[in-house]
Parts: sequence; C-alpha cells; structure tokens
Amino acid sequence: MTETRLGKVRHYFGKISVAIILCEEDGLAVGETIHIKGKKTDITVKVDSLQSHHETLTAVEKGMDVAVKVPDKVRTDDEVFKVKDEG
Repeated sequence: MTETRLGKVRHYFGKISVAIILCEEDGLAVGETIHIKGKKTDITVKVDSLQSHHETLTAVEKGMDVAVKVPDKVRTDDEVFKVKDEG
C-alpha cells in the first residue's frame, strides 16, 4: 500500500462524526480509502459518501472542501492521505 497526501482536516463535527477535509493535492471519490493522521489521530476510513455544500457527490476535485463520515474523533489540521493498494 502507498499513501499520497490529499489535504488536511479543516473542521470536525463531533455530534455527527463528520470531518470537513480540504482536498489540497488531489481529488477524492466514493470507494477510496483515506488515512487521517495527527498528534492524537490515526484512523483509516473507506469513503462511503461525500458531501460538499450539502450536496451528495460521487467525487470531488482538488481545491474543494468535502464532508466525510469518520468512525472516531479527528482534529483540525490533521493530515489526510489517500491510500492506494498496489495489487
């Protein structure tokens, strides 16, 4: 598996477990896997759905903010990486 930098967490909504991620380096699509890493964070998530400005999307482009459901708390400025299987 390889990881490439995608962007960073801009905000976290704890009550609904949603991270707002800024896609700085690349786009993101439903079905891809991301790794969120920070000082107190280390989780891997398969993206089941994406939303941008309350609109459900199948993919987002570089430069967009996107909402992603996460299983655990993440923090502002945590780094986000796209995980790719080499197989």
